[in-house]
Amino acid sequence: MRSVNLARILTASVLLFAITNLLSSAQDIPLRSRPEHPRYKFVDLGTFGGPASYVNGAAALGALNQINRHGTTVGSAATTIPIPPDSNLTICGGIDGLAPFVFHAFQWLKGSLIDLGALPGADTCSVATSINERGEIVGHSERNVVDPNTGVRELRAVLWRNGKLMSLGTFGGRHSISGSINDRGQVAGAALNAVPDPFSLLYLLFGASNGTQTRAFLWENGRKRDLGTLGGPDAAASFVNQRGEVMGVSYINSTPNAITGIPTQDPFLWRNGKMIDLGTLGGTIGGPAALNNRGEVIGLSNVEGDEISHPFLWKDGRMIDLFTQSKDGNPITVNDLNDAGEIVGGGQFPARPFDAYLWKDGVAVDLGALDGDCFSEAFLIDSRSRVVGQSFPCDFSTAHTFLWQDGTMYDLQQAVPADAGFHLVETLAINDRGEIGGIGKPAECATHIPQCGRAYVLIPCSAADNEVGCEELTGNADTAVRNSTESFNQRGTSLMGTNAGPRDIAARIQSQFVHPRGVGFWPQRGPTPR
Repeated sequence: MRSVNLARILTASVLLFAITNLLSSAQDIPLRSRPEHPRYKFVDLGTFGGPASYVNGAAALGALNQINRHGTTVGSAATTIPIPPDSNLTICGGIDGLAPFVFHAFQWLKGSLIDLGALPGADTCSVATSINERGEIVGHSERNVVDPNTGVRELRAVLWRNGKLMSLGTFGGRHSISGSINDRGQVAGAALNAVPDPFSLLYLLFGASNGTQTRAFLWENGRKRDLGTLGGPDAAASFVNQRGEVMGVSYINSTPNAITGIPTQDPFLWRNGKMIDLGTLGGTIGGPAALNNRGEVIGLSNVEGDEISHPFLWKDGRMIDLFTQSKDGNPITVNDLNDAGEIVGGGQFPARPFDAYLWKDGVAVDLGALDGDCFSEAFLIDSRSRVVGQSFPCDFSTAHTFLWQDGTMYDLQQAVPADAGFHLVETLAINDRGEIGGIGKPAECATHIPQCGRAYVLIPCSAADNEVGCEELTGNADTAVRNSTESFNQRGTSLMGTNAGPRDIAARIQSQFVHPRGVGFWPQRGPTPR
């Protein structure tokens, strides 16, 4: 997420000559008032014979980099093998554990869906969650050993490198998971040791309270380093940037709080061998959502009393409450940021109860919603400030995916040929070339998305590209927000009711997802954003 100034290399005389020639010939040049509309090619990634596949979002034990600059996409797809009764549904059975088939990690590139396999076993599941520019992939795999504490199979953080699968192991416990991999081959994740701990972060994620300590790790060149904690027994890492900085969460003590039921949990940034406590906005629980290459962190934190949570930005040693300290709007959710410090999510605006926003330098810009819709939320942003997310009608009867680019919001469904019969449901990935990945519903899917939804990729087409399947997106920069406002004023009192507030709408949007959403893959415990 990650221009050459011609004035530096042109002399004044050359500039004057160029301007003079441009003015004299302007009448012969057709002028464009706006950039060309983007064009995309839709690809259904398919499966390994089973009914479903998915690209793994950061909120479902995934990462923010599932498509690299070569267009290689990673995720998981169903085979025809039924799942055994001891399968770990955290990763087996699809994105929600509802499809009764073994899923295997996949790598998709230039039309080929490659089965990456899993750790030994005829029916072990795996998922690929993050890929770097060298094509190295990390994810999770079942191990054909049952954990007596949970009654399901153990998980291992795994790495695919040069066509080979390797387990990254644990610290003596039964489970480990990976967060992400950077271009240096460093992997961030979490692994269990053998010390008993009733508040183990990983075991709580699995729904158990009789586990062992969870420890954040950074793996590099065959060695896994325990990053320590902020004073409590547990820590877990979810992302590592290109500088080797790691974000995650850690307990700061061992005493459970009355409201959350767990010890105080703070977000951390690990830098230069030290774990920095980012603090909270007054509550006893907080967690990071994204980290850029400038060491800036966004996330959610409960405020004092642990009744509600606010989004935050941590930079230069200070935590900023984005809900109370932003101009023109009040961010409520926070999902991604790029290296320019631009942040996206969903928030409240003077004339709009809940819309996607783009935040920069203290100002939250309302991105509006698709024509005819009432609400929206932005989930990802790339280095060129392209934003993807979802837009919803007033009654939440469906979900529309959007791309916001150069001031215009586009309906991504327009990229899908009408005869494909495929409905885009979520956008879960975007790389700096504008390639987009997510989950959709094919025509033959008559049940829920987690049971038969499929992964898709949208590939940008150049203006000169006449390849079959390239579809143009249309949008209207002048009326996107206005139409959205009119739509809400006319129909916004339908399903949501006249008393629905911004945080009620945010909660309703979260309920639309086909997978749990949290902070940096660690589900937010305690109150949801309200």
